[in-house]
Amino acid sequence: MNINDLAANVLQQQRSTPDLIADALREAILRGIFQEGQSLRQDEIATQFGVSRIPVREALKQLEASGLVTLHLNRGATVSVLTPAEAQEICEIRSALEVKAMQLAISQLTEQDIEKAAVILETTNQTTEAGLLAKLNWEFHATLYATAQRPRLLTMIKNLHVNVDRYVRLQMAQMDYLERSQKEHYQILDACRQRDSKAAIKLLKRHIDTAGEQLVAYLQQKASDKS
Repeated sequence: MNINDLAANVLQQQRSTPDLIADALREAILRGIFQEGQSLRQDEIATQFGVSRIPVREALKQLEASGLVTLHLNRGATVSVLTPAEAQEICEIRSALEVKAMQLAISQLTEQDIEKAAVILETTNQTTEAGLLAKLNWEFHATLYATAQRPRLLTMIKNLHVNVDRYVRLQMAQMDYLERSQKEHYQILDACRQRDSKAAIKLLKRHIDTAGEQLVAYLQQKASDKS
């Protein structure tokens, strides 16, 4: 799939809105169709989507708010580059917010919630496609946090996941990472099933912190290879 395919999907819906264009551009960035640091020309994007530059400009502002695009005065937009320091900060914030979400949610989890999360993990076991793995990873975590009934908190957490999603997809492609991540997911789910808040929070924090350390190490190595 390329940007023209994503644009065609939007045009088929006959709703050339900033939200739809933002969704398509977001997916293009996460899939690596648009690489980090790449310039995003509004006129070219507008032509591909068959719209004026106005909805494209609004779409880019949405992506800037989620950290995927950087808007430069008089220089247009580029795909954001995540530095090791930024990744470290994002993971630290994720850890704090997701632990809070778990604290609020665990006592409200129903058997249906637990079963839904279990099904997501089983589906994860049956795929190796990086984009789908990243999507399922988010759905698993979101399912466990939803009963916290804190929509703003969940939105903040989701935005942080989006910030690192393109790099998580690379991590998910490594089987050793995926196997370890899945094992940790099952441990977290088991603690939730037992309503063991202390264990669930400890496991979740370790899960996020470990993933963050690996992401920072990956970005540091990547920066070193370029220098």
